[in-house]
Amino acid sequence: MAGGAGVVSLGVTLAYPLTGRAGVGAGALVAEAAVLVVLTAVTVRRSPARQAAVSALLSGSAVALVLLRAVWQGPPQLVVGACAAWALGAVAATGVGLYLRRLDDDRRRAIEEATRAQRLGLARDLHDFVAHDVNGMLVQAQAAQVVAGELPEPVADALRRIEDAGQRALASLDRTVHALGERGPGIEGLARLADAFSPDVRVELAVAPGLDLRQEVSSVAYRVVTEALTNVRRHAPRATMVVVEIGEEGGVLRVRVEDDGGGSSPSTRIGGFGLSGLGALLEARGGSLTAGPHGRGWRLVTEIPA
Repeated sequence: MAGGAGVVSLGVTLAYPLTGRAGVGAGALVAEAAVLVVLTAVTVRRSPARQAAVSALLSGSAVALVLLRAVWQGPPQLVVGACAAWALGAVAATGVGLYLRRLDDDRRRAIEEATRAQRLGLARDLHDFVAHDVNGMLVQAQAAQVVAGELPEPVADALRRIEDAGQRALASLDRTVHALGERGPGIEGLARLADAFSPDVRVELAVAPGLDLRQEVSSVAYRVVTEALTNVRRHAPRATMVVVEIGEEGGVLRVRVEDDGGGSSPSTRIGGFGLSGLGALLEARGGSLTAGPHGRGWRLVTEIPA
């Protein structure tokens, strides 16, 4: 909008000396300049750096030159002085936009630091409590396999499954603790997550090629897929396949996770509390989450501003 308004305003200003027109209402000039100044400040604050530079240059130049419509026939000193004076408005708007942009960046960094501190606290809790308890269950399952006498095959098989599940749980906890201690994995870690999900469930992962995402956006996408797969494991025991699709369109990252196993456990009849927390997180970032039955299974779709 700022760039387009600047181009239109510059075109109208250029038309005055080309057509020989003279005179223009002062109120119209002030109103047009005010709109251009506001657009300049907003685009400097909100737009990506390259777009902000081009758009602010166009709208700021339009502000500086708009007075030519009234004074272009005057002495050169008057023309230059008038344009220089009105250019101060564009410079001030640019300065205000840059100041607000810096405040936004500082606020974003503060949020990221607070999030990192929260992740570190959660990582310590996982390491100190959850991993310790899981390891205790694993040790008991291993000890039960070496008791005197031969165990019935169903019991031995059940103990081996418990041991395998415990090993996978510890490995998952190790990856989670490491991820929480760091900045967190992004979509580049989804292939490893899919491969290690479950030997009985096939995970089909489709990530649009060439995705270039900010780290925090990529981490949110990873968290979405992790939550969805966790719900499949907990609430869809009959699932045999999970499809994960990630793509970007119009500045929005879309994540779709779909399974064929129902999506709700017979004991709870609900999908758990993780989705509500994830939905609140996405809503705070300007995104959205929808989840519900689809065909024979469950589908989760999120949209994240990229």
